[in-house]
Amino acid sequence: MAKGRAIGIDLGTTYSCVAAWEEQNGRAEIIVNDQGNRTTPSFVAFTDTQRLIGDAAKNQAAFNPSNTIFDAKRLIGRKYKDPEIECDLNLWPFKVVPGADDKPMIKVNYKGQEKCLAAEEITSMILTKMKDIAGAYMGSSVENAVITVPAYFNDSQRKATKDASIIAGLNVIRIINEPTAAALAYGLQKRATFSGKRNVFIFDLGGGTFDVSLVTIEHEVFEVRATAGDTHLGGEDFDNRMVHHFVQEFKRKDRVDITGDPRALRRLRNECEKAKRTLSHANDTTIEIDALFQGIDFRFPITRARFEELNRDLFEKCMEIAQNCLDDAKMEKRELHDVVLVGGSSRVPKVQSLLEKFFERNDLCNSINPDEAVAYGAAIQAALLSESYSIVPSMVLVDVTPLSLGVQVKGDLMSVVIPRNTAIPVKMDGVYHTTKDNQSWMSLPVYEGERTKASENNLLDKFSFRGFLMLLEAILSMLCLNLIMMKGRLSSAEIKRMIEEAAVFREEDKKFKKIVEAKNALDYYIYRKERGLKDFNVSSKVSASQKEAILSAFTVGKTLLESEKHNEASVFEDYLKMLQNICQSIV
Repeated sequence: MAKGRAIGIDLGTTYSCVAAWEEQNGRAEIIVNDQGNRTTPSFVAFTDTQRLIGDAAKNQAAFNPSNTIFDAKRLIGRKYKDPEIECDLNLWPFKVVPGADDKPMIKVNYKGQEKCLAAEEITSMILTKMKDIAGAYMGSSVENAVITVPAYFNDSQRKATKDASIIAGLNVIRIINEPTAAALAYGLQKRATFSGKRNVFIFDLGGGTFDVSLVTIEHEVFEVRATAGDTHLGGEDFDNRMVHHFVQEFKRKDRVDITGDPRALRRLRNECEKAKRTLSHANDTTIEIDALFQGIDFRFPITRARFEELNRDLFEKCMEIAQNCLDDAKMEKRELHDVVLVGGSSRVPKVQSLLEKFFERNDLCNSINPDEAVAYGAAIQAALLSESYSIVPSMVLVDVTPLSLGVQVKGDLMSVVIPRNTAIPVKMDGVYHTTKDNQSWMSLPVYEGERTKASENNLLDKFSFRGFLMLLEAILSMLCLNLIMMKGRLSSAEIKRMIEEAAVFREEDKKFKKIVEAKNALDYYIYRKERGLKDFNVSSKVSASQKEAILSAFTVGKTLLESEKHNEASVFEDYLKMLQNICQSIV
């Protein structure tokens, strides 16, 4: 339990929101910023005289594009060579360069000097802004916070978020998943209207990330059954499709290319974002920008149908991820009691119509504010974890880990210790044997992922192994004897690829596992029989010629094991049977 009051922060890609629990009202309150807005742009800008954060930063973005930073959430905890970052580099007006250990660094000019900042630093500035907004509302400084992250944030991204919080002077008492926080908000607002068990599907489509979670609410317990998502899918991607479309239209009509002008692109992006919002309640709109480029005015209409066609594959991908979550939870659509829409992009009419068709229902839950639900739920969790509140709702949250965790064993097999969608916190132990006589220790590589072949998953660390511990924030902790090596964590592109490849290569994985098991069986048989031949009683019953024949067969078997030419389990299985027949006939 944390001492002192605590707040809940929804740290978003495009907008952030902060809330606090109010005992006298028995609910969380969204805190308005200094501009009177309930959400704050996740923007930071640098000028020759000052640093701007929030509304002030976004308002001047068109005039200072190269020094106005946004999308820090898409950089945090990732590597510069991440394919998704490489794609975003072409869209960002600011410069991102590789730093030490391939860490992406953002270049800005501040007070006449060039500076390189990590995503954690930019994020800490946004968190500081949210902390100050809360402090002004509460009348005193606040240090404790519950911060939300996408459910599919990996271990590195979660740790980087905690680092950013420390830089901002915040004590993070818990990191929780965004759809889980939304489920808490839903539960508090709706539980008076239902009784017994309730299965709720949270569909969280925000500005930069997409998450879905299936939560079972029973009495005071909120149990996450499964989660799925994409850390690079959201409203900004819809905006990018529109920007690309209008750049091509402008090039076709006026024979000019604006892709090299950051200011023109920023102005166009701002108008595309406005048009997207307009198309949520209108069938068409027109984007008009005076003197967009080289004095040429920009004026193009766009219909809702055209917008939907530009983003059709992205909308359909959301439905695929929703199906994956249902499959992981082993639950049918008819078993759901509610589908809750969260995140500003869930307002897109096409998204809602696809959801209604997918879930075969027309009563999607729109009654909680999609922009504020995550911060609202985070504030509830903060109240539950703070000693300063005496009147708080009675709720117990059980979350899950999104990816399997395991170790590499002989034959490059992934031995899963903590399966994905396991309720956390959890501690699991595995029993592993040494591979050689008199071996006093062993180094076990730790991976996260869903592939059978360990090296095709993502290496976290190498440890002298003793146990696993998954913390409440879904951050991996190790009970180990000696830390051997630390390795940079996986990229978001890789984490997204893991489960997809697990399905595509499932048959290949089964085949590989069978080969490894066959090779291990042959290897162990040769090892055991060689030791047996050294035994005096056995050796005395075997003639020199028989012993030579057996040893020769063992040598051929070892050569077969070392060869990389054979990729069928039957080769090793057949040779093992032959060895067994030879040994049985002689001994």
